[in-house]
Amino acid sequence: MSHKKIRLSKTSLLHYWKLFFRGGLFLTATIVYIVDRVQAFHMETDFLGFLMHPYFLAFIWIVFAAEMLLRFFPSHIESKGCQKVFKRNYIPAAKPRPCRDDRKATLAILAAWLGLNGIIAVLYFTDIIDVGILLLIALAYSVCDMICILFFCPFQTWFLKNKCCGTCRIYNWDFAMMFTPLALIPHFYTWSLLGLGLALVINWEIVWRRHPERFYEETNDALSCANCEERLCAHKKQLHQLHKKLRELKLMK
Repeated sequence: MSHKKIRLSKTSLLHYWKLFFRGGLFLTATIVYIVDRVQAFHMETDFLGFLMHPYFLAFIWIVFAAEMLLRFFPSHIESKGCQKVFKRNYIPAAKPRPCRDDRKATLAILAAWLGLNGIIAVLYFTDIIDVGILLLIALAYSVCDMICILFFCPFQTWFLKNKCCGTCRIYNWDFAMMFTPLALIPHFYTWSLLGLGLALVINWEIVWRRHPERFYEETNDALSCANCEERLCAHKKQLHQLHKKLRELKLMK
């Protein structure tokens, strides 16, 4: 049986680059955190964590702040999932259909996310985790963001039931969700990153309320599979098919 080779699009390559870059950033931050912890323990000094590395914090801020600022402008390489706020990415459907009602699913995601990070906040205020762990959680979220796009997204599978990232109702919530733990750290770098993420969400929600037709395949032909050049869903489909085959083999035993 022949297997069709998947050719990655520029958008897919961009997201794989982000995955490896963010993964490397998370691993580097983890190593820095552990080394600082060990040194503070042996030297019997106060643990300052990432405050000892202002250049590292500045690098993290520059990378993510630049990425968020670029989201406010049209791009030819970014996914249609986050670019559908712009009129240029709207093609009126030849045969428009009623859009699905995803308001309850969206509110459920918001509640689940606030609940998860509420637990993290409790752990922080009870001194079970520290400021460094909060930053590591935010960087881990950034890696999970790419995993959601390329391989498996719990919000898509369990809540929204949407076709792909291109039709995702909450695509531009990603940075605000990513930097939620930073709300607990009063610092220019942390609060400005969270603020930019929230600004993206506010802009997204305003456009969704004013132009909901841009956000759904039923009314926007630019989001149809026929007009898709990104193929971000390719590996998700492969994993889904593999899981289905494994489940069938298990049932046959």
